[in-house]
Amino acid sequence: MTTDSEHDHVAAIGRLKYRYWRASDAKDADAFRGCFVRAGARIDYGPMGTFDDADALTDIFRRVALHKVDGRFAVMDMHHGMHPDIALTSETTATGRWSLRFRQVNLLDRTETVMLGEYDDEYVVEDGEWKIAASKLTERWRMRQPLSPDVEITEGTFGTADG
Repeated sequence: MTTDSEHDHVAAIGRLKYRYWRASDAKDADAFRGCFVRAGARIDYGPMGTFDDADALTDIFRRVALHKVDGRFAVMDMHHGMHPDIALTSETTATGRWSLRFRQVNLLDRTETVMLGEYDDEYVVEDGEWKIAASKLTERWRMRQPLSPDVEITEGTFGTADG
């Protein structure tokens, strides 16, 4: 039987992962970085790269997500995470698996990418908060297609300190 405390921990981990995806879509590099442990996160995002700390990944995030051309963001992402399977391994450690539905519009090469993937994560409590200590993204499939010349993209508001 699961206790209220276990439910609270699982819910907190879910909120952490949702914050990560919202920060990604909002182009909020500081909130994105804040989802990971201070040092030593193990990250394997397949074609995007493998990292031994979240700072290197955040640097790439800043370069790609915050890149502007003529005052407009060049790349816009949409992350939908679902089907969480979170298991507490102790009071301060846990594992999690999530399905990702990802969509990206790239105005530099005028393409749209759709991807399905699976995250396998490890979480730890750091300073009283759950953080991502390890994350591996496995792509199941990807589709990339050109945007039609008549496609009109209207940029909205992004909640970033950087953008």
